[in-house]
Amino acid sequence: MIVGANGTGKSSIVCAICLGLAGKTAILGRGDKVGLYVKRGCNKGSVEIELHKAQGNLVINREIHVENNQSTWMLNGKHTSQKTVEEEVKALQIQVSNLCQFLPQEKVGEFAKMTKVELLEATEKSVGPPEMYEFHCELKTFRTKERELENVCKEKASALEKFKQRNERNKHDVERYYEKKRHLDNIKMLEKKKPWVEYETARKELEGVKKSREDAKKQLKTVRESQAPMLKKIQHIDSQLSVGPVTESIREASQKCKQKQDQLDRKHREIEDIKQAFSLKQTEAADRQKRISNTRRMIDDLRAELANVGDQSDVTPQINAVNAELRRIQEEKAKMEGEKADMRREKDNLNGECRRKTHTGSLDDMMKIKEEKLRGRSKDTYAAVQWLRQNKHIFSGNVYEPMMLVISVRNPNHAKYVENHIPFNDLRAFVFQKREDMEKFMMEVRDSQNLRVNSVFAPEESCATRAPSRPIESLKRFGFFAYLRELFDAPEEVMSYLCNQYKVHDVPVGTDQTKAMIKTVIEEPYLKVLYTAEEKYSLKKSFYSGKTSTSNSAVRPSQYLTMAVDAEEKRQLEEQIRVSMQAIDVQMSAMQERAAKLDHCDNELRAQKKGLSEMKGKKRQLEQKISTKQDSLRQMEQGGIDLQKAEEETKAQISAVNSQKVAIVAEFMAHMKVQSQVNAEETVGMTAEKTKLETDCREGSAELRVLEQACAMLEQRKARLLEMCKGLMRRAREICNMDPGESAFSQLPDTMDEIDAMLNEERSRADCFTGLSENVSQKQEIKNLEKELDEKSNALKTYRQNISEAKERWLNPLKQLVEQINDKFSDFFRSMQCAGEVDLHSENEEEYDKYGIRIRVKFRSSTQLHELTAHHQSGGERSVSTMLYLMALQELNRCPFRVVDEINQGMDPVNERRVFDIVVRTACKETTSQYFFITPKLLQNLQYADEMTVLCVHNGPHMLPPNKWDEKAFTRRCVRRKGK
Repeated sequence: MIVGANGTGKSSIVCAICLGLAGKTAILGRGDKVGLYVKRGCNKGSVEIELHKAQGNLVINREIHVENNQSTWMLNGKHTSQKTVEEEVKALQIQVSNLCQFLPQEKVGEFAKMTKVELLEATEKSVGPPEMYEFHCELKTFRTKERELENVCKEKASALEKFKQRNERNKHDVERYYEKKRHLDNIKMLEKKKPWVEYETARKELEGVKKSREDAKKQLKTVRESQAPMLKKIQHIDSQLSVGPVTESIREASQKCKQKQDQLDRKHREIEDIKQAFSLKQTEAADRQKRISNTRRMIDDLRAELANVGDQSDVTPQINAVNAELRRIQEEKAKMEGEKADMRREKDNLNGECRRKTHTGSLDDMMKIKEEKLRGRSKDTYAAVQWLRQNKHIFSGNVYEPMMLVISVRNPNHAKYVENHIPFNDLRAFVFQKREDMEKFMMEVRDSQNLRVNSVFAPEESCATRAPSRPIESLKRFGFFAYLRELFDAPEEVMSYLCNQYKVHDVPVGTDQTKAMIKTVIEEPYLKVLYTAEEKYSLKKSFYSGKTSTSNSAVRPSQYLTMAVDAEEKRQLEEQIRVSMQAIDVQMSAMQERAAKLDHCDNELRAQKKGLSEMKGKKRQLEQKISTKQDSLRQMEQGGIDLQKAEEETKAQISAVNSQKVAIVAEFMAHMKVQSQVNAEETVGMTAEKTKLETDCREGSAELRVLEQACAMLEQRKARLLEMCKGLMRRAREICNMDPGESAFSQLPDTMDEIDAMLNEERSRADCFTGLSENVSQKQEIKNLEKELDEKSNALKTYRQNISEAKERWLNPLKQLVEQINDKFSDFFRSMQCAGEVDLHSENEEEYDKYGIRIRVKFRSSTQLHELTAHHQSGGERSVSTMLYLMALQELNRCPFRVVDEINQGMDPVNERRVFDIVVRTACKETTSQYFFITPKLLQNLQYADEMTVLCVHNGPHMLPPNKWDEKAFTRRCVRRKGK
């Protein structure tokens, strides 16, 4: 982990790794010339990198010369060429140009912008086997050659058809030849089918025997099942005779005894309920007495308070005066609201006049031209515009068409600055006021209609009027004449997005004078991006040293925004309307102040009125409360319970229940006596019933023996037929290797007699065609052409087979690889309470150049999975998705190391902590490759591992030189400070 504040040199390490391994400057995105990476004021710079290798480490030295942007290379202390270094680096599977392996700070955003095809190729190179990407390239080449072979076959087939047409005059002889050939073919097929018919006849007989055997088995089972109940009943009678009889009389006597016992239990419970009811009445009487005491005490307190109030003066006149003042204030406020409504209408009229005057034919023509240019560059975006115009009513907030259609440049000569500053992906992006509207739009046009479009949403708090860091007047001495925002007009939400995303309010635009003074200009504070007449400059200033690094590029000509209406006329009209609006705003502001004062007076008067009303009604309220409490007291005293009477009633009820219990006990004893008398009378009829059942069983045994003999005979016949069928099938397969269900056999007879008859008929018909040779059906040219066509067709077939095998070698391992990546990627997202998946996407399985990897993520439970793009997710969400995808590759990676620079910028603290924990767990495993994690900041109390090496970078002009740095002294001071 490389950590250090911004500007101290962390990314310099990343640049050194890239350039030292022969990487291109375009990978870093900081400058197009290698000399720009040398420290300002120095003529040359050098990088030394040592790479581990089993046969001996490699030490690469690169010395960069500023003057001519040339480099000298050394490998293990010997001069060498850049190509040799590139070959050595490639042999170690190092790919600094692969964003899946080497992700510089300026390229973090580029990862989400990669297409699915680009992401697949980068993944194959990074974690796939060495041959996977080669197989992919071969398949794309094979597909091109396959199309060429198909075209050749089509040409040969066409030529063959022409030759056949020339031989049409021989049609009659050809037909006779083919008719004879059909008869001969039928004879061959009949001879092939004959053994199969013999087999089929034997097989059907076998099936009949099987069915007869099954029927006999079922009949045998039925007889056995019919005897089972009689045997079971005999066993039951035996068991009853062994333990003694249990008759209906005994059961009836026992049931009556049980009924009387249940009646006794119910009487016990009835007595308990009577006692419980009396206890509740006692509790209720005690509660009523307590409530009576509390009510009497409250009445006494209210009478004492009423006596203290005494007589008061009448406050009615004061209340009337307050009411009159309140009415006057309400009337004045109503009058002011009417005047404010008139002013608002006047402002609306001014705005309408402005729109009518600016909406001219030239504006319509400009829009048509812009739409045509949009359609030429992005047909999907143009189609989405047409859909939006028809469905704009389904969105709850403002929705704007692509920025290039709604931006109006005031001066066509300034359009190039706007286009160079805003990427085309944003110029063709739709702008939404609300995120939910954007998600609804993308689900329709991208997910349902499969259109590739971009969309963004404006910040919740508008940034359209955000002030620049310094007024433009202070920069005019350098030739700057305006900030970029002042060069064009756009709706508020669009302007807010551009100010927030691209800081158009703080990017000054200059002239040739600015270019002439550029060395002085770049020393000015607060300037990060600026434009001269023909160039764009990007400045990055170190917070510690104050030094500025600069990169510049030429301004490209404008393509889309050069069309504009008369800006001067529009500005004059806007100035007139602005003055009128300002006057109205002043009047409305004065009314607002007056309305605030009236509201204040209104609140004070209402508070005064409330106090007087409370004073007037207090005595009446006290008298009413006392009357209410007295009524409640009388009701409680009248509704009392007579406990003595209730106790007597309870005793009487218990006595009556006890009398009923005595009668029930007498009946219970009588039934017990009857039960004992009946038990000995019922063992007589059981023996007779047993004898009858045994006789019936003996009669069914004879039928059972007959059925068993029939089953045995059918089983023997089945075995003989089965052996016969096996022999016939072997013979049929020897004669013809086709199955009887083949379509060629379906038109032939299915019996032996019919086959023999048809064979005789076909032989007789074939003998009728005499004097026909094989050559009559075709000329030599046709033969040769058919041979060539067959060869090409076979070659195409063989080639397709080779493609199929190559596809299997490439696609199956690729699917497994993507599945492994998806498992890890999904697990990482699941651990963060989010959802994500990775899959292999292809619209046509045979178009190998269209295969790609699709990443879909979901950060909120209320949304669906959406494809990771440069615009749909926020910057922090894209960083989290990028980091977790790289972590999913980490354990699969075959490259020796990976570099990720400041990817945690823009993450919220919760996601940053989760991602850091995942990085530590994954990158610190023994099986993974080396990992460089560069960050300018760290959260507190993160989890670290012993396998980590932390490098603190803190370069700067005011730092101690390395030879004066004393680590032990530094540690002692830290311990001493902590102790204090």
